[in-house]
Amino acid sequence: MSYDIFVIGTASLDTLHLPSQTVQSVGGAGLYTALAAQHAGAEVGLFAPHPDPMPVPLQLIASQLNWLGPTISPDEVARLEIAHYGGGQAKLLSASWGAEPEFLPDDIPSEVASATIVHIAALSSAQRQLDFLLALLNHADSEETILSVGTYGLLVYDQRERVQQLFDLANIFFMNENEAKGFFGSVEQAKTHPESLLFVTLGAEGALVIEGDQVTHVPAIATTEVDPTGAGDTFCGATLAALVQGLSPVEAAQQAVILAAQTVQAIGPAALYGARA
Repeated sequence: MSYDIFVIGTASLDTLHLPSQTVQSVGGAGLYTALAAQHAGAEVGLFAPHPDPMPVPLQLIASQLNWLGPTISPDEVARLEIAHYGGGQAKLLSASWGAEPEFLPDDIPSEVASATIVHIAALSSAQRQLDFLLALLNHADSEETILSVGTYGLLVYDQRERVQQLFDLANIFFMNENEAKGFFGSVEQAKTHPESLLFVTLGAEGALVIEGDQVTHVPAIATTEVDPTGAGDTFCGATLAALVQGLSPVEAAQQAVILAAQTVQAIGPAALYGARA
């Protein structure tokens, strides 16, 4: 089977402290990105630690995704605890990464070589992401592969040198407003290298599409926020799907903000289940 997009990342079982309630949900940057790209019409593979037996909350997703990866026990699934304070403000309270540190570039399946885009979602460290990126660059078919990377706040602020390396090597990079402030000093200073793409999500304000020094603002879609977890990763997956379908970066972002708006209206990735767009 050939793939449009292959996502390298993790799935997790999360505790979410929302403004009005605390809930349990499936999560993980890799999981959200893969689900969103598939829902947006792309042929998608997910390379992530694969629990056996599959925990009940993940069974529906596992039945829908082409999920490859080293087998782990259910006890080794990553578990995150996240607090959301409204207005796009969130904090990672704790992270148990389970077997994720044993998930290695040497394990990358041959099927990844068929993908047009390979996206490396946020992992436990920027060095882990860099190891995967360098392995992909050293692959014989890497010249034909578009490499995409996402990040998160702790990496930008605590591991900036490694994030800079990722930013310099990737063809496409995704970050949110807070991460752009930490990385560039301000959102207004954000720019990328020639022939590279940077997408900066702005929560309720939409997103920025940055191509070199050219910046285009894409407004958000008005929505009622229930659970903002995974909105940025949903935007990422939907954007990548639109790019492989031939849309321009701005057109891709315009499609992606719609799916991100739908995602935040429900707990977890419920809006991404089922039929493709």
